[in-house]
Amino acid sequence: MAQDQTEITDRGEWTTIDLDGHPCRIYEPQVPSQHGYTVLYLHGRYQGTPADRPKMMEHFARNGLRIIAPLSRRSWWADRLCEDFDPNITAEKYLLHKVLPYMAERWQCNPPQLALMGASMGGQGALRLAYKYPNLFPVVASFFPAIDFQIRIEEGDRILSQMYRDAEDARQDTATLHIHPLNWPRHQWFCCDPADVRWHDSIDRLRMKLYSLGVPYDCDLETSAGGHTWEYVEHMTETAIDFLMESLEQERLRVV
Repeated sequence: MAQDQTEITDRGEWTTIDLDGHPCRIYEPQVPSQHGYTVLYLHGRYQGTPADRPKMMEHFARNGLRIIAPLSRRSWWADRLCEDFDPNITAEKYLLHKVLPYMAERWQCNPPQLALMGASMGGQGALRLAYKYPNLFPVVASFFPAIDFQIRIEEGDRILSQMYRDAEDARQDTATLHIHPLNWPRHQWFCCDPADVRWHDSIDRLRMKLYSLGVPYDCDLETSAGGHTWEYVEHMTETAIDFLMESLEQERLRVV
């Protein structure tokens, strides 16, 4: 691991490290949360992170939330090899076997101190991870998750076509198909602008499945603030972080 870039702001410090051959952006607030609460942030297809959004960072800094944001290119955070990311380890296994141990070593951060958050490609990745490993990730927040990403294969997406046999193979790996009726993350929140015509329907189908299974969730599929844009994410960040903080506190106080 080698530190290669540091950016100091009045809200804290961003650092870029190399973690097993892949860059990760790390944020240290000036005043960290007394309970060590940390966000594992999964980016979208274009690798944007909260580091690039000052309005978002106001809310992270105010709550003392650390952030680690691995950069996985267009891996869709799946448990499928993606040459655009790494020919030897999947993005999911990288998170589980490289990133989580690093968080534990650097910050002594383990569940229930951490929360998943992501947008678009990263939003669906965050939900899918939480559905597959709800005990590891009991708290998750997602901005306009690209749930039915198999449509990109139908549109000729080269990278996804290398990862999956066909669109149906990809559909079977979507977050919606990983929901377990008896084992789910205890705290999940997601949102999507109604103007986001590409992804809104699939997110609403996810909502209906959760409702039919009796799985608890919080969502906002009605607020409109810019469609599938960073402006929308910034508009919804305060709500998302308030949800994360309340959920992390509930997990900390939970009697097992």
